[in-house]
Amino acid sequence: MTQHSDWHISSHSGSNDDCVEVKVADPNHPGTVRARDSKDTNIPEMRVRAATWSTFIDHVSHPEV
Repeated sequence: MTQHSDWHISSHSGSNDDCVEVKVADPNHPGTVRARDSKDTNIPEMRVRAATWSTFIDHVSHPEV
């Protein structure tokens, strides 16, 4: 992942940054992972508990599942 301010963009997004940005450490929202559309950062972001995000990442990291 590459860093874009406090938000992180997947290295798989390509040159157009057509991807999801994630912010995992935010002192204003402890224990929360924030995600948003990298192309339109003005639309509402999604917020989930860190444990929920971790479960999601574990699942999508194993495509054979």
